[in-house]
Amino acid sequence: MLLISEEEVRRHLPMRDAIQAVREAFTGLAEGTSQNQARRRLILPTKAVLHSMAGAHGGWFGTKIYSTHPQHGAHFFVALYEAETGAPAALFEADALGQIRTGAATGVAAELLAEPDASVLGIVGSGHQARTQVEAVLAVRLIRQVRVWSRTAERREEFAAWCGERFGVEAAAAASAREAVEGADIVVTATNAREPVLEAGWVRENALVAAIGSNQPRRRELPAELVKQAALIAVDSLEQARIESGDLLLALPPERWKELPLIELGEIAKCQDFCPPPGVRIFESHGLGVQDVAVAALVYERVMKAGGGMRVGWLQSTAGI
Repeated sequence: MLLISEEEVRRHLPMRDAIQAVREAFTGLAEGTSQNQARRRLILPTKAVLHSMAGAHGGWFGTKIYSTHPQHGAHFFVALYEAETGAPAALFEADALGQIRTGAATGVAAELLAEPDASVLGIVGSGHQARTQVEAVLAVRLIRQVRVWSRTAERREEFAAWCGERFGVEAAAAASAREAVEGADIVVTATNAREPVLEAGWVRENALVAAIGSNQPRRRELPAELVKQAALIAVDSLEQARIESGDLLLALPPERWKELPLIELGEIAKCQDFCPPPGVRIFESHGLGVQDVAVAALVYERVMKAGGGMRVGWLQSTAGI
């Protein structure tokens, strides 16, 4: 079994390849060849939380386990196994892996749902996940301008400067969320907000809104008005959305979701000629275990080919379980 570091993940998982791997995972879910197990949480009185999610894709299956604490941060690991034998293949440090695959999911959505000539990206939030969101959108659309707003002026200025230097694109720190969102062809919300960070009237017709920050049923980034007026709402998983999509759950209870134009992104990904309907499109991204498995398998195969990773022994039990 290999131990694979954050550095190796970054080296072997360029965004364009991650987008392709995640798209294949979405398609596999839609076609029934891949599996996903929705996230579960163990919540302690200390405010520490253990999160677990799993999936199977191609010749691999695995699980992501991570802990979070509001004062002490988060710690991520992915365990990857061979589907044929159940043998352990690798254990990953998985902070970068999760960050890249979350961006890649938005890249898939932008590829399928954003207007082909989309050129302006507005992003609300400048934290850990925001950078790979920008990278993924730029990988699939010719963005000429990025506008970012977050609560701290210094952080949004730093983020805009990073975008300009990293991608050679015009990037500006917006004075307000409205300034970042109005007129943008693609809008990304990447926050830990509990209440909406934008208003429906700010979003231009035919824009794609990718909401990636909330995977808690009582937290949302989007107002109910925007959800209810959307022409299309793509979720990464309907099962997981019913558990943790605050944007949808706080707009309508699940028994009324039939009133919404809901579809899993994989159903769109497997179509060769899907044409998004006119109007605002929303992508609700919660993060799936099958996405982690798809990108982890890609990294593992490349690390093995390069002779990398740290090999460790593994005691195989012969006892029945």
